[in-house]
Amino acid sequence: MNDLLLSGDKVTKIEAVLSGTLNYVFNNYDGKKTFAEVVKEAQDEGFTEPDPRLDLGGVDVVRKIMILARESGEKINMDDITNNSFMPPECMEGSVEEFYECMERHESHFKKILDAAIKEGKKLKFVATYENGKASVGLQQTDSAHDFYHLYGKDNVVVFYTNRYSGQPLVVKGAGAGAEVTASGVFADIIRAVRI
Repeated sequence: MNDLLLSGDKVTKIEAVLSGTLNYVFNNYDGKKTFAEVVKEAQDEGFTEPDPRLDLGGVDVVRKIMILARESGEKINMDDITNNSFMPPECMEGSVEEFYECMERHESHFKKILDAAIKEGKKLKFVATYENGKASVGLQQTDSAHDFYHLYGKDNVVVFYTNRYSGQPLVVKGAGAGAEVTASGVFADIIRAVRI
């Protein structure tokens, strides 16, 4: 994005799947296991934050779209971003253990969301959008014509619409969760900070 901006381009819109954790969860939740079981698998694999509610509640995605919007030149804060959470509010309180228990009690809520997408022949993706100075995050149904439909495993994708990439956007895709990916990102940030 910095290369685009430095060369005089302007970002007009960003659409992204920015949580490898949520992508993993919704790629693996098919109703055979409970939603809570799939989230626990993601945690056991090291894909979630230590407190998975940061991922499941969309807070991590809000932070990431805020960073991308700021990098594109927008003055925006976390409070300015609409978070359309799919989680039952009561599950976001208490301990992590209580979080899992609450998700088990609300399995019908998650199954209803899944069944609605399956009925339409679509997949569930937690999408972040930035356009015209506004940003939002939330669960969306995507069809097979969309770039996000074929996003597997724990991958992330960012779709940049700019003045140059207006008709056919620039797509950046890759692994979005796990210890090695996170560590390499942190290491790259440290190197960048040292060079400044």
